[in-house]
Amino acid sequence: MQANVGGVDRTVRIVLGVVILSLVFVLEGNARWWGLVGLLPLVTGLTAWCPAYLPFGIRTCATKR
Repeated sequence: MQANVGGVDRTVRIVLGVVILSLVFVLEGNARWWGLVGLLPLVTGLTAWCPAYLPFGIRTCATKR
């Protein structure tokens, strides 16, 4: 796994993931489980690797020359 998520992208993903994940504690009933969707951007931000970027060849991180 080679990193393909850059610094700003990582920060946005981590913050967004935590905000969405907090819905588990805010919402009531079955709607609260939609907050678990926040795990996806959180994990991709923490690992700096996004599998959805692979087919398109997208890299938001700096490349070493």
